[in-house]
Amino acid sequence: MKAVSRTHIGNVRKSNQDALLVQPGEFGLYGVADGMGGHKAGDVASRMAVETLKEALSSARPNEESLRKAIEKANAEIYAAQCENPDLNGMGTTLTVIWEDKRRILLGHVGDSRAYRVRGGRIEQVSQDHSMVAELVRDGLITQEEALVHPYRNIITRALGVDAEVTADIISMNKRKGDKYLICSDGLSEYVRENEMLEILASMPMSEAADTMLSMALDGGGHDNISLVIAEVSA
Repeated sequence: MKAVSRTHIGNVRKSNQDALLVQPGEFGLYGVADGMGGHKAGDVASRMAVETLKEALSSARPNEESLRKAIEKANAEIYAAQCENPDLNGMGTTLTVIWEDKRRILLGHVGDSRAYRVRGGRIEQVSQDHSMVAELVRDGLITQEEALVHPYRNIITRALGVDAEVTADIISMNKRKGDKYLICSDGLSEYVRENEMLEILASMPMSEAADTMLSMALDGGGHDNISLVIAEVSA
Protein backbone atom coordinates (compact mmCIF):
# COMPACT_ATOMS: atom_id res chain seq x y z
CA MET A 1 0.00 0.00 0.00
CA LYS A 2 0.96 3.59 -0.54
CA ALA A 3 0.18 5.91 2.37
CA VAL A 4 0.29 9.52 3.53
CA SER A 5 -0.44 10.89 6.99
CA ARG A 6 -1.10 14.17 8.74
CA THR A 7 -1.49 15.22 12.38
CA HIS A 8 -2.22 18.67 13.81
CA ILE A 9 -2.75 20.08 17.28
CA GLY A 10 -5.88 21.92 16.11
CA ASN A 11 -6.99 25.44 17.01
CA VAL A 12 -7.81 25.00 20.70
CA ARG A 13 -5.86 22.22 22.44
CA LYS A 14 -2.54 22.93 24.15
CA SER A 15 -0.99 19.61 23.14
CA ASN A 16 -1.44 16.95 20.49
CA GLN A 17 -2.53 13.72 22.17
CA ASP A 18 -2.92 11.82 18.90
CA ALA A 19 -0.30 9.37 17.64
CA LEU A 20 0.13 8.02 14.11
CA LEU A 21 1.13 4.51 13.11
CA VAL A 22 2.66 4.38 9.63
CA GLN A 23 4.78 1.31 9.02
CA PRO A 24 4.97 0.45 5.31
CA GLY A 25 6.32 -2.80 3.99
CA GLU A 26 5.17 -6.20 2.80
CA PHE A 27 2.76 -6.32 5.73
CA GLY A 28 1.98 -2.63 6.10
CA LEU A 29 0.54 -1.40 9.39
CA TYR A 30 -1.31 1.92 9.53
CA GLY A 31 -3.41 3.57 12.19
CA VAL A 32 -4.40 6.37 14.54
CA ALA A 33 -4.54 6.51 18.35
CA ASP A 34 -6.40 9.38 20.03
CA GLY A 35 -5.25 9.76 23.64
CA MET A 36 -7.26 11.07 26.55
CA GLY A 37 -6.39 12.03 30.11
CA GLY A 38 -5.15 14.97 32.15
CA HIS A 39 -1.80 16.71 31.77
CA LYS A 40 0.28 14.74 29.23
CA ALA A 41 -1.31 11.39 30.04
CA GLY A 42 -3.15 11.22 26.72
CA ASP A 43 0.12 11.65 24.86
CA VAL A 44 1.60 8.78 26.86
CA ALA A 45 -1.33 6.44 26.24
CA SER A 46 -1.52 6.98 22.48
CA ARG A 47 2.24 6.68 22.08
CA MET A 48 2.31 3.48 24.13
CA ALA A 49 -0.44 1.96 22.00
CA VAL A 50 1.37 2.71 18.75
CA GLU A 51 4.78 1.56 19.97
CA THR A 52 3.39 -1.66 21.46
CA LEU A 53 1.71 -2.62 18.20
CA LYS A 54 4.83 -1.85 16.18
CA GLU A 55 6.93 -4.05 18.43
CA ALA A 56 4.41 -6.88 18.78
CA LEU A 57 3.62 -7.17 15.07
CA SER A 58 6.92 -6.30 13.41
CA SER A 59 7.92 -9.93 12.79
CA ALA A 60 4.45 -11.46 12.42
CA ARG A 61 2.41 -12.31 9.36
CA PRO A 62 -1.04 -10.71 9.47
CA ASN A 63 -3.57 -12.82 11.35
CA GLU A 64 -6.51 -12.08 13.60
CA GLU A 65 -5.12 -13.64 16.75
CA SER A 66 -1.81 -11.76 16.65
CA LEU A 67 -3.62 -8.48 16.11
CA ARG A 68 -6.02 -9.16 18.96
CA LYS A 69 -3.20 -10.12 21.34
CA ALA A 70 -1.17 -7.03 20.39
CA ILE A 71 -4.11 -4.75 21.18
CA GLU A 72 -4.73 -6.56 24.46
CA LYS A 73 -1.04 -6.19 25.33
CA ALA A 74 -1.21 -2.46 24.64
CA ASN A 75 -4.27 -2.21 26.87
CA ALA A 76 -2.57 -4.09 29.71
CA GLU A 77 0.56 -1.95 29.55
CA ILE A 78 -1.35 1.33 29.50
CA TYR A 79 -3.59 0.18 32.36
CA ALA A 80 -0.58 -0.90 34.44
CA ALA A 81 1.20 2.41 33.80
CA GLN A 82 -1.73 4.50 35.03
CA CYS A 83 -2.16 2.27 38.09
CA GLU A 84 1.50 2.68 39.02
CA ASN A 85 1.84 6.41 38.34
CA PRO A 86 -0.72 8.83 39.87
CA ASP A 87 0.21 11.46 37.26
CA LEU A 88 -1.15 9.13 34.57
CA ASN A 89 -4.36 8.26 36.39
CA GLY A 90 -7.37 8.21 34.07
CA MET A 91 -5.44 7.99 30.83
CA GLY A 92 -6.58 5.94 27.86
CA THR A 93 -6.63 5.98 24.10
CA THR A 94 -8.59 4.91 21.08
CA LEU A 95 -6.85 2.74 18.52
CA THR A 96 -7.84 2.03 14.93
CA VAL A 97 -5.40 0.16 12.69
CA ILE A 98 -5.30 -1.76 9.43
CA TRP A 99 -2.78 -4.52 8.77
CA GLU A 100 -2.07 -5.50 5.19
CA ASP A 101 -1.63 -9.03 3.89
CA LYS A 102 -1.27 -10.03 0.24
CA ARG A 103 -4.95 -10.83 -0.16
CA ARG A 104 -6.75 -9.10 2.69
CA ILE A 105 -6.83 -6.20 5.13
CA LEU A 106 -7.27 -6.77 8.85
CA LEU A 107 -8.91 -4.04 10.91
CA GLY A 108 -8.32 -3.72 14.66
CA HIS A 109 -10.46 -1.16 16.46
CA VAL A 110 -11.24 0.19 19.93
CA GLY A 111 -12.93 3.56 20.53
CA ASP A 112 -14.33 6.21 18.20
CA SER A 113 -11.49 6.89 15.81
CA ARG A 114 -12.68 5.65 12.45
CA ALA A 115 -11.69 3.64 9.39
CA TYR A 116 -13.39 4.27 6.05
CA ARG A 117 -13.00 2.41 2.75
CA VAL A 118 -13.57 3.89 -0.69
CA ARG A 119 -14.40 1.27 -3.31
CA GLY A 120 -16.33 1.45 -6.57
CA GLY A 121 -17.30 5.08 -6.14
CA ARG A 122 -18.74 4.56 -2.66
CA ILE A 123 -17.47 5.22 0.85
CA GLU A 124 -18.18 2.95 3.81
CA GLN A 125 -17.28 3.29 7.48
CA VAL A 126 -15.79 -0.14 8.17
CA SER A 127 -15.23 0.47 11.89
CA GLN A 128 -18.03 0.77 14.42
CA ASP A 129 -17.87 3.64 16.91
CA HIS A 130 -17.67 2.57 20.53
CA SER A 131 -19.52 5.61 21.82
CA MET A 132 -22.69 6.46 23.72
CA VAL A 133 -24.23 8.25 20.76
CA ALA A 134 -23.39 5.47 18.30
CA GLU A 135 -25.17 3.00 20.57
CA LEU A 136 -28.23 5.27 20.64
CA VAL A 137 -28.22 5.32 16.83
CA ARG A 138 -27.83 1.54 16.59
CA ASP A 139 -30.72 1.10 19.04
CA GLY A 140 -32.89 3.39 16.90
CA LEU A 141 -33.30 5.98 19.67
CA ILE A 142 -31.81 8.88 17.70
CA THR A 143 -31.06 9.51 14.02
CA GLN A 144 -27.66 9.95 12.38
CA GLU A 145 -28.47 13.64 11.95
CA GLU A 146 -29.27 14.00 15.66
CA ALA A 147 -26.04 12.20 16.52
CA LEU A 148 -23.98 14.87 14.75
CA VAL A 149 -25.07 17.52 17.27
CA HIS A 150 -25.76 15.39 20.34
CA PRO A 151 -24.19 16.88 23.50
CA TYR A 152 -22.71 13.48 24.47
CA ARG A 153 -21.30 12.59 21.05
CA ASN A 154 -17.71 12.56 22.35
CA ILE A 155 -18.32 10.13 25.22
CA ILE A 156 -16.74 6.79 24.31
CA THR A 157 -17.73 3.46 25.81
CA ARG A 158 -14.53 1.53 25.07
CA ALA A 159 -10.86 2.57 25.12
CA LEU A 160 -7.42 1.12 25.73
CA GLY A 161 -6.02 1.42 29.24
CA VAL A 162 -9.21 2.29 31.08
CA ASP A 163 -9.91 -1.23 32.36
CA ALA A 164 -7.73 -4.27 32.94
CA GLU A 165 -9.27 -6.01 29.93
CA VAL A 166 -10.65 -4.75 26.65
CA THR A 167 -12.52 -6.27 23.71
CA ALA A 168 -11.25 -5.16 20.32
CA ASP A 169 -13.20 -5.41 17.08
CA ILE A 170 -11.19 -7.50 14.61
CA ILE A 171 -12.48 -7.58 11.03
CA SER A 172 -11.05 -9.25 7.93
CA MET A 173 -11.72 -7.56 4.56
CA ASN A 174 -10.79 -8.67 1.07
CA LYS A 175 -8.11 -6.61 -0.64
CA ARG A 176 -8.79 -4.99 -4.01
CA LYS A 177 -6.48 -2.85 -6.12
CA GLY A 178 -7.50 0.80 -6.04
CA ASP A 179 -9.24 0.64 -2.65
CA LYS A 180 -8.47 3.62 -0.44
CA TYR A 181 -8.62 3.56 3.35
CA LEU A 182 -8.98 6.65 5.53
CA ILE A 183 -8.18 6.22 9.22
CA CYS A 184 -8.83 9.29 11.33
CA SER A 185 -9.41 10.66 14.81
CA ASP A 186 -12.73 12.31 15.64
CA GLY A 187 -11.01 15.66 15.21
CA LEU A 188 -11.43 15.05 11.47
CA SER A 189 -14.71 13.12 11.30
CA GLU A 190 -16.37 15.80 13.45
CA TYR A 191 -15.97 18.33 10.65
CA VAL A 192 -15.65 16.43 7.37
CA ARG A 193 -18.73 14.50 6.27
CA GLU A 194 -18.63 11.19 4.43
CA ASN A 195 -19.81 12.64 1.12
CA GLU A 196 -17.04 15.23 1.34
CA MET A 197 -14.47 12.55 2.14
CA LEU A 198 -15.59 10.54 -0.88
CA GLU A 199 -15.43 13.49 -3.26
CA ILE A 200 -11.96 14.47 -2.05
CA LEU A 201 -10.51 10.95 -2.03
CA ALA A 202 -11.95 10.16 -5.46
CA SER A 203 -10.75 13.34 -7.17
CA MET A 204 -7.38 14.21 -5.62
CA PRO A 205 -3.96 12.61 -5.19
CA MET A 206 -3.57 11.27 -1.66
CA SER A 207 -1.23 14.01 -0.43
CA GLU A 208 -3.53 16.75 -1.69
CA ALA A 209 -6.56 14.95 -0.26
CA ALA A 210 -4.89 14.76 3.16
CA ASP A 211 -4.06 18.47 3.13
CA THR A 212 -7.57 19.38 1.98
CA MET A 213 -9.34 17.42 4.71
CA LEU A 214 -6.99 18.74 7.37
CA SER A 215 -7.71 22.31 6.24
CA MET A 216 -11.46 21.66 6.30
CA ALA A 217 -11.28 20.41 9.89
CA LEU A 218 -9.24 23.43 10.95
CA ASP A 219 -11.51 25.88 9.12
CA GLY A 220 -14.57 24.18 10.62
CA GLY A 221 -13.35 24.88 14.14
CA GLY A 222 -10.47 22.53 14.90
CA HIS A 223 -11.57 22.09 18.52
CA ASP A 224 -9.69 18.80 18.83
CA ASN A 225 -6.44 17.29 17.62
CA ILE A 226 -6.71 16.15 13.99
CA SER A 227 -5.00 13.06 12.64
CA LEU A 228 -5.45 10.98 9.51
CA VAL A 229 -3.81 8.29 7.44
CA ILE A 230 -4.78 7.63 3.82
CA ALA A 231 -3.62 4.31 2.36
CA GLU A 232 -4.24 2.95 -1.14
CA VAL A 233 -3.99 -0.63 -2.30
CA SER A 234 -1.55 -0.43 -5.20
CA ALA A 235 -1.17 -4.10 -6.13
